[in-house]
Amino acid sequence: MTGEHQTLALLLFSAFVAVTLGITTWVSRNRRGSAEEFYAGGRLFSPMENGFAIAGDYMSAASFLGVTGLIALFGYDGLLYVVGFLVAWLVVLFLVAELVRNCGRFTLADVVAARMRERPVRIAAGTSSVTVSVLYLVAQMVGAGSLVALLLGGTSDAARAWTVIGVGALMVIYVSLGGMRATTWIQIVKAVLLLGGTIALTVLVLMRFHGDLNRLLLTAAERSGHGGAFLVPGLKYGGDWTARFDFISLGLALVLGTAGLPHILSRFYTVPTARAARRSVVWAVGLIGGFYLMTIVLGFGAAAILGPDAVRGSNAAGNTAVPLLALDLGGGAGSTGGTVLFAIVAAVAFATILAVVAGITLASSASVAHDLYASLRRRGAMPRSEVAVARIAAVGVGAVAIALGLLARDLNVAFLVGLAFAVAASANLPVLLYSLFWRGFTTRGAVWAVYGGLVPAVVLVVLSPVVSSSPDSLFPGIDLQYFPLQNPGLVSIPLGFLAGWLGTVTSTEVPDEVKHAEAEVRSLTGAGAA
Repeated sequence: MTGEHQTLALLLFSAFVAVTLGITTWVSRNRRGSAEEFYAGGRLFSPMENGFAIAGDYMSAASFLGVTGLIALFGYDGLLYVVGFLVAWLVVLFLVAELVRNCGRFTLADVVAARMRERPVRIAAGTSSVTVSVLYLVAQMVGAGSLVALLLGGTSDAARAWTVIGVGALMVIYVSLGGMRATTWIQIVKAVLLLGGTIALTVLVLMRFHGDLNRLLLTAAERSGHGGAFLVPGLKYGGDWTARFDFISLGLALVLGTAGLPHILSRFYTVPTARAARRSVVWAVGLIGGFYLMTIVLGFGAAAILGPDAVRGSNAAGNTAVPLLALDLGGGAGSTGGTVLFAIVAAVAFATILAVVAGITLASSASVAHDLYASLRRRGAMPRSEVAVARIAAVGVGAVAIALGLLARDLNVAFLVGLAFAVAASANLPVLLYSLFWRGFTTRGAVWAVYGGLVPAVVLVVLSPVVSSSPDSLFPGIDLQYFPLQNPGLVSIPLGFLAGWLGTVTSTEVPDEVKHAEAEVRSLTGAGAA
């Protein structure tokens, strides 16, 4: 990239960082310092504000960079991510949003612990939430590294490393100083910027083809080198039965995983009532649906205008397809329009990464402090000390995410998020649904459901082609592959539900009918909700 690209993009990105740091500083001066303020922003946000924040939290680097790249490289098969990410919100809307808002206070464990023995349930749910959050953070870090490598005109490992470290440092500052209120406003600003940038690019792509979608798709198929196969299923996931099962596994993970993501569940606690939580989801679904429809146009637009070879030449996983598309749509390298559009898209992508990592870091630090620390500390400690622990936990989570982000820098960000969704669907969703809907569910069932999904999911990822034995794996020189699928969801999600059922039916504990009745009334009516 030319010096103009670098300078303008860095200026725009610096402006966003300055604005968000200003928001964080302003919020830190006006906060009360309570746990409710830090974790839930005082529950003062309107449904529309929270809907924009949920959309900002959910439309991550995986969506903007990774999904578009996968569609540009693999055509129809890349659409699975779009469908999965969007359809997942139906599960959230109809099964989770209102009930979680009524039953919990700050985290997933609050919902489960309402009718169980608190200590084992909180430790299990806290461990699972932190694991999912770290996996999700890694994807954002990889996206940041890919973007800066493109921006600086090379794939310098040092540049990528310092970018990942810088993003990690910023997310720790956002969370530790501003808490949920600052994080929410950062996500709202980012959602507006991302939707504006995506709309502009989509209009430019359609103008290039005079509004003819058929011509866009045919040109993409022609330039892909695969012809008609580019527009039908099978290019990435249809080669053999292993690839087909991987397709099913990924679809399950994407559709069921959203309802178990800690940073999404925590957003329902930032509004005053369950009705507001449901209306927040309606706003979010509208915004997210529009965004994903536009990513389809951008993905096929990148294939038609740039060609998959150019996309792979910049980044083998396709993570830089959108900035390259913006450069071409603006007039190409060296043109003023190309420079400006590229810089805007790069800055928006960076804003996307920063906002999402702030939300995930807050959710994981809340799990560490509110679930793990609160379960292990001596009784009688002041609530304010829990918030202090959350701030320290943000630093620890950031350090782990930075280390793993440097390790996984060559993987596609949407693919990495697919792994996080698989772990969330395996460990968090079974215990959440059983707790809300099964009268006879017990503490042992809850603990087994979490570990019965979490451990197989993580172990199967370690034993999969993602980690070793293939050219694209983390450790290509090592052969630890004993599991053929890249995504473990097909096996680990049923195991999570099975373990929860088995733990309950073999437990000698008598379910507490009174607690269940209280939890049921609270979940359905909001009576007694925080």
